Amino acid sequence: MQRGGQLEKFLEKVHPYVSFGSQTSKQVLALTRHSAASRGVLAFSFFLASWWVAACRHTPAEPVSIAFIDPEWSHDVSARKELMDTALREFTKETGIQVHHLPAPEAVAEQLKLANQLLDRGTADVYAIDVVWPGLLNDKLLDLRTIFATEMAAEDPELLSNFSIQNRLVAVPFHTNVGVLYYRSDLLREYGFQKPPKTWDELEKMAARIQAGERAKGNRDFWGYFWSAAPSEGLTCDALEWQSSEGGGHIIEPDGKISVNNPHTIRSWERAASWIGRISPPATLSYQEWDAINAFRYMKKGAFLRGWTSDYFLGNPVMDTAVVGHEGVTAMPGGAYSRAGAMGGFGLAIARNTTHQTEAVQLIKFLLRKESQSDEIRRNSHPAGEVEMVDLPAILKAYSDAPQSAEKRLASVVARPSTVTAEKYDKVSRAYFQEVYSVLSGKTKANVAASNLEKELVEITGFPVGSPSANQN
Repeated sequence: MQRGGQLEKFLEKVHPYVSFGSQTSKQVLALTRHSAASRGVLAFSFFLASWWVAACRHTPAEPVSIAFIDPEWSHDVSARKELMDTALREFTKETGIQVHHLPAPEAVAEQLKLANQLLDRGTADVYAIDVVWPGLLNDKLLDLRTIFATEMAAEDPELLSNFSIQNRLVAVPFHTNVGVLYYRSDLLREYGFQKPPKTWDELEKMAARIQAGERAKGNRDFWGYFWSAAPSEGLTCDALEWQSSEGGGHIIEPDGKISVNNPHTIRSWERAASWIGRISPPATLSYQEWDAINAFRYMKKGAFLRGWTSDYFLGNPVMDTAVVGHEGVTAMPGGAYSRAGAMGGFGLAIARNTTHQTEAVQLIKFLLRKESQSDEIRRNSHPAGEVEMVDLPAILKAYSDAPQSAEKRLASVVARPSTVTAEKYDKVSRAYFQEVYSVLSGKTKANVAASNLEKELVEITGFPVGSPSANQN
C-alpha cells in the first residue's frame, strides 16, 4: 500500500495538467480507490504520466529569432553583400540564434522612415543606424554605454560622440565611412602627375587637363570630376567638406552657434558651382551617389570621383570594375584651411522595446569581434594592392600603418551637426542642402543663399548666430 500511496500523491499533483483519453488523472485516481482490478490502470497511468513529464523536459525549445535591419546590406549589389550573410550564418551556427536580415530602401530619408516605423511597432531588435540618426531615434533605443564599455574603450572619442545623446550611447560604431577622393592612377601618370591633388586648385587643374586630353582622343563624354549634387543628405556631406576646408565651420558649431553665413562658406559654394559644365557634367545636378560611381568606376568616363570609404570597403574592393588595377584613393582636397572628409557610416543599436535584449547584445558583440578580426588581417596583409592609397585619414584604423606618403593622416574628419541639433537635424540638413542646391543650379547667389539659410536655421533651432570655431575639426 505504500507504493500505491505514492502513486496517488503523484496523480493528485499532476491531475490538473494530464488526461488519458476521456478520463482525467483525478478519475483514474478514484478508480484506484474502489477496485483492485484497477491496479493495472493505475500502473499504466503512472507510466503515461511519467512519459509526459519526461517528454516535456526533453522537448527542445523553439530557437530564438531576432530581426536585424541593415541599410548597408540592402542595396549593395557587389560580392561584399555575401560577407554579412556569411557572418550571420556563422553567428547562428555558434549560438543557435536565428537572425532575420531585413532589407531597407536605398534613400537615406526612406531608411529613417522605415526604422522609425519598425521601432514603433517593435518589429526588429537590432538596427544599423546612420551616424546622424541618434538624436532622431534617441528615445526608442537602449543606452549601450555600460553594456559595451570594454569594446568602446579604445574607440575614437569623436566617433563615439556622434553616437551619443545626453550621455547615452545609443549605438556602437560599426562601419565608419569617410568622404574620400578616388582617382584614375593610370591617367594621372599619363598626363604627368605623380601624386593625386592635395588642394581644390590642384584638382581643378588636373581634372581640366585630363578631360581635354581624353576628349582629344575621341572620348567626347569624358569628364574631369564626378560627384553628386542632387538635393539630398549626400549634398550636405559634400558641401560641408567644401566649406570646412576653407575655414567655414560646421554649419552649426558644437556650442550651438549658427555659423554658416560667412565669407569662407560662400566662397566654397561659388567654387563648386563653377565646376558644373566645366569639369563636371551638367547632369551632376541630378546625380545620386551611385550615378557618379557608375560613371567613374564602370563606364570609365572620369578622372576623379568624390566617394565614401571605410575599413570594410577598403578591405573588400569591388573587383569586377572597368578601372580595377588603375584606381587610387586619397583624402579630399583642401582649401585655405585644411583637408576635410565628412564622417559617415553606421552604428549598431538595440530597440528599447525588444524582448530579446540578451540575444541582440550577443549579435552585436559577435559582429564587432568579426570586424576587429578583419581589421587585424588588413593591417597585417594590406590586401588592397588593387587600390593605391595616399594620405588617408587616421580614423580608418585598418590602414593606419599601411604604406602611404610621408604626409599620410594629415586629413581631418568633419562631423555633421547632428549631435548639437538632435531631433531637429533632419530639418537642419534639409534646409542646408536645398540652399546649396539653389546656388549650384544658378537660382540663387551664394551670399543670398547663406543669408537665407542663417534665418531658416535660427527659426528651426532657436540657436544664436556666431562664427566658425577656431578649432573647427
